[in-house]
Amino acid sequence: MADIILFWHRRDLRISDNVGLAKARQKSAKVVSVFCLDPGILKIDDVAPARGAYLIRCLQALQDNYKEIGGQLLFLHDSPSEGIPRLAEALSAQTVIWNNDVEPYAKKRDKAVKAALQEKGIAVETFWDQLLHAPGEVMTKSSDTPYTVYTPFWKNWAQQDKDKPAENLENVEKLTEKEQEAAQKAGAIALPSPSDLGFEWDNGFILEPGEKAPRDRLAYFCDRAIVDYDEQRNFPSEDGTSQLSAPLKFGTIGIRTVWEATQKALENTRSDEARNGIIGWQKEIAWREFYQHAMYFFPELANGPYRDQFKDFPWENNEDYFQAWCEGKTGYPIVDAAMRQLNETGWMHNRCRMIVASFLTKDLIINWQWGEKYFMQRLYDGDLSSNNGGWQWSASSGMDPKPLRIFNPASQAQKYDPEGQYIRQWLPELSSIDTEYLVTGKIAPLDREACGYPQPIVDHKQRQRRFKALYKDNKSE
Repeated sequence: MADIILFWHRRDLRISDNVGLAKARQKSAKVVSVFCLDPGILKIDDVAPARGAYLIRCLQALQDNYKEIGGQLLFLHDSPSEGIPRLAEALSAQTVIWNNDVEPYAKKRDKAVKAALQEKGIAVETFWDQLLHAPGEVMTKSSDTPYTVYTPFWKNWAQQDKDKPAENLENVEKLTEKEQEAAQKAGAIALPSPSDLGFEWDNGFILEPGEKAPRDRLAYFCDRAIVDYDEQRNFPSEDGTSQLSAPLKFGTIGIRTVWEATQKALENTRSDEARNGIIGWQKEIAWREFYQHAMYFFPELANGPYRDQFKDFPWENNEDYFQAWCEGKTGYPIVDAAMRQLNETGWMHNRCRMIVASFLTKDLIINWQWGEKYFMQRLYDGDLSSNNGGWQWSASSGMDPKPLRIFNPASQAQKYDPEGQYIRQWLPELSSIDTEYLVTGKIAPLDREACGYPQPIVDHKQRQRRFKALYKDNKSE
């Protein structure tokens, strides 16, 4: 009888191109997998309903995939440092395997789980799966330290060889009835529904949960859209982005699979424009890794700004302004359209994420951490590293050699939503407004009143001057 290897799924909810899972199968034909619903993570006020529901749906799909290959996926609802060792001991597992994570909570959790397993004499093996290059593999050449600027990181990262996708899991042995009973006594449960855990979400998802939809989307994107990525990526009314952010966050698609698809697209193109589009998207993959490396090496980013200047910045933090921003009622059409998209779908186009973040921090002069938290309470693709990195970039508090950047909502709308299609989609009350006035936001007060649309809560030019003055005074102190 083969030894049992327990594989602990976390943000790798797939049986294909999963490094740790492939390693587990190499050690034994009897791989038993588990997902632990961690109360430390599933705090209702911190987890977006859309993200919680998406997670459970991904787990349902993963469970079905295991059944198709003869295996099974167990579930625990417990602290991992207690539940995982208890289950491993009950199954007489020889080894527990999982894939590493970069986040501060995950690193602390994994250390506790490893210590508890080793106390019981159970071996632990961990691997890197969610990144093409693990932390420590891409370091500055001069001082062998982590990069804090993206461009040199990209140049080094892009030159390094990338691994091929890991072998897919197949032909695994099921637990015996006796082992099933032992697992249940150790706390194994049926997978709860999203509503059982307090996640009420009926608005669907940009991509369906599970492994199939991301694979199909990747194929479509690399076949049709990636060559125009540089031109189309910034227009929120266009289907110009991959929409793979949630699958990459939850690991329903492997990053090596994604990279291999982009390389094949490069091999199959003869156009310089197409090559620029493909490389442009590869740079976005590198941005994702840059932010994850930053979170790994600088865990303090999770709790505050990278730049010392912003640790005591005099944010004004007007709660009425913040509420208007959250609800999409600022009186600035492009900002409000984006916030309505977020609230209704659990997703927002990346260009719009930058616009609303700049508006919150530079126009409303509200602490970026308020916006960071609100995004995590709404986004179905919410990822600590990417969300934190993006907010700090927009707030001028992060790793950016040119930090003082202020977006003008009107010029952003004129450039990236010139016909007002995106604004009209999410602000239907403004559908009759002439495009010129719609995208510039110069809607007459009486027209605003007739449409039931609010007046601007602040004046952009005045607030721009105000922020620059605060920035200059704070910098000189």
